[in-house]
Amino acid sequence: MAPTSTHCHMINGATQNGAAVPVEADTAPPSCAHLLDADEFRRQGYQVIDLIADYYTGMGDYPVHPSVKPGFLRRQLPAVAPSRPEPDAFAAALKDVRDLILPGMTHWQSPRHFAHFPASSSIAGALGEALTAGINAVPFTWSASPAATELEMVVVDWLGKALHLPESLLFCGGGGGTVLGTSCEAILCALVAARDRKLADIGSGRIGDLVVYCSDQTHFAFRKAAHIAGIHRDHCRAIPTCRDDMYALSPTELQAAMQADVDAGLVPLFLCATIGTTQTTAVDPIQELCAVTAAHGVWVHVDAAYAGSALVCPEFRHVIAGVEAVDSFSMNAHKWLLANTDCCVLWVKRPSLLVAALGTEQEYILKDAAAEGADALDYKDWSVTLTRRFRALKLWLVLRCYGVEGLREHIRAHVRMAAAFENMVRADSRFEVVATRQFALVCFRLRSPEKFGGEKKANELNRRLLEEVNRNGSGPYMSSAMVDGIYMLRCAIGSTLTEEHHVREAWKVVQARATSLLRKMEILHSAWLPKMNYATRLGDQQETCI
Repeated sequence: MAPTSTHCHMINGATQNGAAVPVEADTAPPSCAHLLDADEFRRQGYQVIDLIADYYTGMGDYPVHPSVKPGFLRRQLPAVAPSRPEPDAFAAALKDVRDLILPGMTHWQSPRHFAHFPASSSIAGALGEALTAGINAVPFTWSASPAATELEMVVVDWLGKALHLPESLLFCGGGGGTVLGTSCEAILCALVAARDRKLADIGSGRIGDLVVYCSDQTHFAFRKAAHIAGIHRDHCRAIPTCRDDMYALSPTELQAAMQADVDAGLVPLFLCATIGTTQTTAVDPIQELCAVTAAHGVWVHVDAAYAGSALVCPEFRHVIAGVEAVDSFSMNAHKWLLANTDCCVLWVKRPSLLVAALGTEQEYILKDAAAEGADALDYKDWSVTLTRRFRALKLWLVLRCYGVEGLREHIRAHVRMAAAFENMVRADSRFEVVATRQFALVCFRLRSPEKFGGEKKANELNRRLLEEVNRNGSGPYMSSAMVDGIYMLRCAIGSTLTEEHHVREAWKVVQARATSLLRKMEILHSAWLPKMNYATRLGDQQETCI
């Protein structure tokens, strides 16, 4: 861990944690003319670049997950902001980033971070973010930043073609896309468009009759979006899945649920299918599900937040068989496609439905003579927010700098590492792979020996194993899932910095912790068994005497 900061925070007339803070001589704040001074920007910018480069170089010095308690940072920082800057305030602040903030972070870019899903980074992605911040445009309409709008239109078609999406979802085929922050936004936008289309047919008074569908493996973001969109909580059907179906949504069960709702006088509205669920990366069968929904006029959205990135590889094209029939599709390029957080792309087959639901009448201040009468696209009408970031710039840089082939190799490398980890798990008879590996996530658990309670104690055993694995200061850091009553460990490989030796080392830690845990249980069991035998014999003697 980095050394504790010795920097003294001094605030004029302030106290820190109840103690007086020394007041230093006032430093005049910079004049407006110097807030974006080019020379000062270079000087401070180089400091930031150096800090980030050093951070990546020294990533191994940090535990992946910090051992801190709530309030640890608040106690080290002043309670109020400085009234005037201290001398060389930027350098002092960067020192606090290095000494106070970084040691308290979970390091998602660590090559030993195998929890949750990846939040991939790259030089192009990070510098694209910096470039976006430096330009600081607000492209809510075409006229507000024409190049930003048109680059976004170009880059979503580029990416859609790279992912083998149908032309009907791209601008070149009558559809279109936009770059948002997260899949939560994408799902909400699609759901609102579907809601308004349906209510236009059946009347707005029937909003209480609308029903939406997903599997019990669908991300909670969908239920949250449904609630925001005005769908009754008890009208969100989470259809149970099973291990035999690899936790995929069953078309037969979906058909039964929809028909039951129709028979009850309700109106099926929306299906959220998933390619790569959060728990186990299950893949819902799009083609079969669309065949079910077609009869009810249901909007089908595909959430491919994690696994959508894998579609750059032709060998994964089969997981979206039937995607031509869906109404919308979204994926997070910041998860596994090197675009840095945040970068979610939403494609829709009929953009006019998004605009109808989310569009606004332009105020005079937003109008521009150059756009009058032209076929100009205003992205403010494609999302919930008016203010939006120029996210397309970094995505464009990533595609230009690495190319589709470079992205394919990036994905394939992680898939190979995951396959190697899976083979290591299978080679140790003490463990089992719980869910079929689809991409670069391996779900596994330690088998519980019968003498230690067998299946009844398996979940608790694996909870303890994960705690022991994550307690290891040098990593790895993994997460868990509970599916169908089974507690499992998740090893999600996807960090840009992860190499094969990190995966092998992670497995060695898991094995060592499992060996230690089983040994402790054996000792306890050995100590407990004679006492149980004695109690049993004593009970038998007492019965004999009676």
